[in-house]
Amino acid sequence: MQLIDHKEEFRKALIEWYLREKRDLPWRRTSNPYHIWVSEVMLQQTRVDTVIPYYERFISKFPTLTDLAQAKEEDVLKMWEGLGYYSRGRNLQAGVREVVEMYGSEIPDTRQEISKLKGVGPYTAGAVLSIAFGVPEHAVDGNVMRVISRLLLIEEDIAIPKTKKIFETVIMDLIDEDDPSSFNQGLMELGATICTPNPKCLLCPVRDFCEAFHEGRQRELPLKSKKMKMKTIPMQVCVIRNLQGEWLMKQRPATGLLANMWEFLMIEDVRNDIEVLMKDNYGMTVERVRHLLDFKHIFSHLTWTITSHVAVTDERAPEGFEFFSSEQVERLPKAVPMMKIWNEAQNKMQ
Repeated sequence: MQLIDHKEEFRKALIEWYLREKRDLPWRRTSNPYHIWVSEVMLQQTRVDTVIPYYERFISKFPTLTDLAQAKEEDVLKMWEGLGYYSRGRNLQAGVREVVEMYGSEIPDTRQEISKLKGVGPYTAGAVLSIAFGVPEHAVDGNVMRVISRLLLIEEDIAIPKTKKIFETVIMDLIDEDDPSSFNQGLMELGATICTPNPKCLLCPVRDFCEAFHEGRQRELPLKSKKMKMKTIPMQVCVIRNLQGEWLMKQRPATGLLANMWEFLMIEDVRNDIEVLMKDNYGMTVERVRHLLDFKHIFSHLTWTITSHVAVTDERAPEGFEFFSSEQVERLPKAVPMMKIWNEAQNKMQ
């Protein structure tokens, strides 16, 4: 069946399947637009299984818009610790503050208004509007583009930003106006569980409408151009403890990669001679240097190849750094690489 000629049958098949087979996820047990907003931000570029405990802890800590708006950014980042893409947490709080200050703590229910909020892009706007408010709006992410590209045999490159407009137009033509929430979530669920990169077509509830399946081309789609080669940066990380048992850390700048997160001393260098690097870069003497971990940490646009050590010093903290007790280090928000190194350093120094 051609999908374009059988829209009603398609909607019915998709929504019935979704309501019957949907995973039991905590954000699906609420229609609270703030909670749904939090979940959609957390789910960006992050697996569902990873998000669930973070979402539950975050909502427990900041159950209302006002709670999040009034929180210290450091506390928000601490709750986001380990989830990655920390600008999401900062932007979420900034957007929530705008809702509290400009909209009387009522999240806007139109695309025009909600899209003005910090960090709310086309997908997040559509997801919140359709799921929380029942507004028939598109919510196009990678899963949805994969599903629609196969259903309608769309051969446009999804890596090109303007291509998303094609899918948004298609969704607005197909969407179920009576139940846009189940329709959009059905497409998302289909892409996440059935119409995956390695599709399970025999289990698909809308296989009869899929042009790619009928032509045997489902594995070719969606078309996506390859990313540019990722930049690799060698990083030497040294966890330094003073004679009082305190640890040397500094806060990253307020903008840019891992903004406002706390880190141990890091030097971009291929050499792993910590004594020499510390002397050359900070004029600082360290001793009792012990190797910790070597690992890679991959960001969306670059990779850190990290070599880490732990060492002791009897000198003052260099400019921009401070010494903290172990309890204070635990409370400071740290990115995944620093958490991994910190855990290993504590084991080595026991």
